[in-house]
Amino acid sequence: MKGAALVAIAATIGNFLQGWDNATIAGAIVYIKKDLALETTVEGLVVAMSLIGATAITTCSGAISDWLGRRPMLIASSILYFISSLVMLWSPNVTVLCIGRLLDGFGIGLAVTLVPIYISETAPSEIRGLLNTLPQFTGSGGMFLSYCMIFGMSLLDSPSWRLMLGVLSIPSLIYIVFTIFYLPESPRWLVSKGKMIEAKKVLQQLRGVDDVSGEMALLVEGLGIGGETSIEEYIIGPAYELQDGQEDSEKDRIRLYGPDKGLSWVAKPVEGQSSLGLVSRHGSLANQSMSLMDPLVTLFGSVHEKLPETGSTRSMLFPNFGSMYSTADTRVKHDHWDEESLQGQGEDYMSDAADADSDDNLHSPLISRQTTSMEKEMVHPASHGSSLSMRGHSTLVEGGGETVGNTGIGGGWQLAWKWSEKEGEDGKKEGGFKRIYLHEGVPVSRRGSLVSLPGADIPAEDEVIQAAALVSQPALYSKELMDKYNVGPAMVHPSETASKGPVWAALLEPGVKHALIVGVGIQILQQFSGINGVLYYTPQILEEAGVEVLLSNMGLGTESASFLISAFTTLLMLPCIGVAMRLMDISGRRRLLLVTIPVLIVSLTILVIGNLVSLGTIVHAVISTVCVVVYFCCFVMAYGPIPNILCSEIFPTRVRGLCIAICALAFWIGDIIVTYSLPVLLTSIGLAGIFGIFAVVCLVSWIFVFLKVPETKGMPLEVITEFFSVGARQAAEAKSD
Repeated sequence: MKGAALVAIAATIGNFLQGWDNATIAGAIVYIKKDLALETTVEGLVVAMSLIGATAITTCSGAISDWLGRRPMLIASSILYFISSLVMLWSPNVTVLCIGRLLDGFGIGLAVTLVPIYISETAPSEIRGLLNTLPQFTGSGGMFLSYCMIFGMSLLDSPSWRLMLGVLSIPSLIYIVFTIFYLPESPRWLVSKGKMIEAKKVLQQLRGVDDVSGEMALLVEGLGIGGETSIEEYIIGPAYELQDGQEDSEKDRIRLYGPDKGLSWVAKPVEGQSSLGLVSRHGSLANQSMSLMDPLVTLFGSVHEKLPETGSTRSMLFPNFGSMYSTADTRVKHDHWDEESLQGQGEDYMSDAADADSDDNLHSPLISRQTTSMEKEMVHPASHGSSLSMRGHSTLVEGGGETVGNTGIGGGWQLAWKWSEKEGEDGKKEGGFKRIYLHEGVPVSRRGSLVSLPGADIPAEDEVIQAAALVSQPALYSKELMDKYNVGPAMVHPSETASKGPVWAALLEPGVKHALIVGVGIQILQQFSGINGVLYYTPQILEEAGVEVLLSNMGLGTESASFLISAFTTLLMLPCIGVAMRLMDISGRRRLLLVTIPVLIVSLTILVIGNLVSLGTIVHAVISTVCVVVYFCCFVMAYGPIPNILCSEIFPTRVRGLCIAICALAFWIGDIIVTYSLPVLLTSIGLAGIFGIFAVVCLVSWIFVFLKVPETKGMPLEVITEFFSVGARQAAEAKSD
């Protein structure tokens, strides 16, 4: 995981520059206003110009990143930061300054939109929340250092606002170097474009291991958008060779295939509805006490109730999946499913272009190749039985081999496939593969709870596990392609089905629409809770609150005192964000929001009271400063980073850039409205009115989170998007009833 962490740190330099810019303009605008004799509306325009640029670039950044990749857009962001800093350093008048701020906004927009996507697509699911909180940490770190710089310059006889803004060029040069020479392309984006070999190499670097076949299979399966997904439940045990006299019981079982050669399990379906669809801390989906609560929240909650509160630090579905249930000799294990040449692997796996050197000509299955006889029976099952009933002649059931190793995909999830059959119109059996995301339940045995589970009478010679499952069609083995490629999942290479541009139609898919409602909603509410407006104008807000009284004995002027308080405030944010980074993958995103938002409401309410009731100059200044500090620190623990984290997690790979751009557009529009209107509101309704509005929005935010926002900690991105598809369907069914 060290590789993924270092890459995330390098990528978040863009957020460091954003924080630096936010603090710099908050301090520099005090001197710009005096030097250029700006009116209130022009002052707001100078500050908001970067937001306008960020909004403009965001409208197309997502679609372009889905087309060109994440890395080129991050490189463009670093270059724009550098150019804009030079323009602002030179700016002889307000027009040139606005142009520089606009270019700066372009760089900010690309960084804010794409860094969360990039980190989510490169980070292991177990620490994705931690790494995706890094942008908040580096952004606050940039603000702190910038305020320290501004405070130092404010002590000079003639502070130069041009120099304040131009210093940005130094860290932006470092960002250029890292983006060009260190950051790899996102492996999920590479897979979506059919660049399998390059994706595998990147994954090996990020994970620090050579065998990434399981995760490669997961990334390919994540290319699907929507589809019919059912929730089932299985009792899963080792694929041991059946003894004589057990032929009849075999009919009730199915075989599940893992991504590695020889990795398989025997599973028995549990009758009735899966506990995944029914159980949660809020009650059953059918009889919820909170009728307004989104079924999606309950569905996610049923999963996380089964995870320990200490978080998910490794795959917990069969912690030693390979060593417990591997039944094949790894000496013949196939771990080059994306190699250029497939010769010698059986004629059914050959394609006309199999011997070419290009990724675009690869045709390989996700599930590992078995013997030729196994393949032929699997594709053309005999009428008297399924391929899953084969035993001794198959390499799947050769015992005595070495362990395969852990093949989990993170967060207690395991990727597998099963062969399903049904009788066609002509009476012949038709079959196809189904993709399964398995979620660990509890280990059970003959002496334990196994006998109490309905339909779970499978012999338990060894420990078996109860697992819930999301079952759907494999991403690259759709019904339309089965006639053309009739071997197994992903026999069609991703390059053949890769989108050539934005998949606009996917935005109408129920799961994607559902995710967009959550993403756009939380971004808008976050902005109208007032954080960015307060950040931009912190010096002025503290000055109006009379904070200079607190530092009058130090001989500091009003402006220098407010800069020092701002620097101290941002310094206090850093340990708070550090705590959030630790809790993000333990307590989870949803719980952090539900706990911290009430603190925001209380701090804002006290600010309102402090500005309406005469408490004396010093008391007023103390209350205002403490409340602003508490507000900032609690905000950056949860409501600051979590909306971007959620938006980078809940959309399918092929449209992730497009969808997060829509959410980011809502973010920037809200930011512009708040930032541009704040100077006017300060002169019209004052601090009390402003903070009163923010408090009401925070209350609405808490209600929205409670009813609509699910918990996504520790879950693979591909599983999260599958849940949104299932949740959207359940919500539609609930409305129809």
